[in-house]
Amino acid sequence: MNVKGDWQADSTGYAAQKAYFVGMNGANYAGPKPAALPLFTWEEPSPDGMKTTTLHALHQDMGAKMVEFAGYDMPVWYSSVMEEHLAVRNGAGIFDVSHMGTFDATGPGAAAFLDTVTTNEVGKLAIGESHYTYFLDVNGIPVDDLMIYRVAEERFLIVVNASNNDKNWAWLNGIISGEVQIDPANPGRRVEGVDRFVLRDLRDPAVGAEMRVDIALQGPKSTDILLQLHGSDADKTKVSKLPWAGVTTVTLGGYDLIVSRTGYTGERVAYELFIHPDKAPALFKDLVECGAVACGLAARDSLRTEAGLPLYGHELAGPLTLNPADAGFGSYVKLWKPFFVGKAAFAAHERERDAEVVRFRMDNKGARPAHQGDPMVDKKGRVVGVVTSCSIDTEGYQLGQAYVKVTAAEEGAGVAVFAGSGRTKAGKAPGELGMGTKCQCQSRQPF
Repeated sequence: MNVKGDWQADSTGYAAQKAYFVGMNGANYAGPKPAALPLFTWEEPSPDGMKTTTLHALHQDMGAKMVEFAGYDMPVWYSSVMEEHLAVRNGAGIFDVSHMGTFDATGPGAAAFLDTVTTNEVGKLAIGESHYTYFLDVNGIPVDDLMIYRVAEERFLIVVNASNNDKNWAWLNGIISGEVQIDPANPGRRVEGVDRFVLRDLRDPAVGAEMRVDIALQGPKSTDILLQLHGSDADKTKVSKLPWAGVTTVTLGGYDLIVSRTGYTGERVAYELFIHPDKAPALFKDLVECGAVACGLAARDSLRTEAGLPLYGHELAGPLTLNPADAGFGSYVKLWKPFFVGKAAFAAHERERDAEVVRFRMDNKGARPAHQGDPMVDKKGRVVGVVTSCSIDTEGYQLGQAYVKVTAAEEGAGVAVFAGSGRTKAGKAPGELGMGTKCQCQSRQPF
């Protein structure tokens, strides 16, 4: 082999535009350093009126109590939170989650791109599989948590939180266009292969018949109810044999569906049905007629809290800037991947982390509800944690999650939560107390 020229001087020995390449972090790296890219910034735009899903009129006809959520007018409940909560645990509940963001990435470069911008291993997904994962920023803080479904060899369905939809879209497109920083150690790095896939917003009318929104059917009777819709034996077999986190395409009830066996309620028999938004109201109504109970956002929150699942803004990011490991979901961050956005910062935080989100339940049913930000104290009155979420559980107890010092998070540890409107003797609001501060609270709820 004949090598001509100075491969260092003429840059032919370096892949300067790659997000990652062997040797890029070496002490002797002398390759070109592209100009630093700016950090991603996001300012939520001012709302231009309340948005609605295509099911809005149906919710009103069904007597739902409507509230604003993530800029949408959404049903918070139909009958009561507890009735809907128990309907999911004992039967099947159906939720309008069509406000959730739905994207897809299609093409031979889609898997590599998603592996660069998310924490889990996209390349390991087989067709018909899905996984939970995160977008991290360069500081290792979640931009969002999300699900990725491999629906074909070169097509991935991406489902993100409604409140983060526009931010996620801007973040991903900023990376694709090479306009935002992805690695502080190499601030000029860009993702390669962006011309080898297409990212689409599946709620955009421009995608036509391929538009998709999410309807969630959750609970032990979900399969029986879903299979009441007419369809071929082959399609019904696909659904009945679908494993947890599996995804398939079927036609049921005359609806073209992407069906995944996933959900946000803690139920293992659970489905998310991706359908054209114009068809979503009819599907929702048909499944209610087949026996599903219409459920609102309040039951969805109480169910996910009971199951110990994180909510963005509470157990992820939010006022405590919690990352996936802080939330107890560090196993979805694959540090053995050579590179993903936020990896270095996440690993550095993990070396120092001394607290984690844990679950708790109040000792009695009459306990005052705890709220996000309420301090948790040990037997000596020292603050050892802070509540992130709390709701009533299936048995009627207040059950929640809290970010707690590891030393105080052992099962059965004697701790208490200051829930509600009391004040410290010193006059400082409990929510202002930091870890290790002595809390002289007037009212504590044990658990």
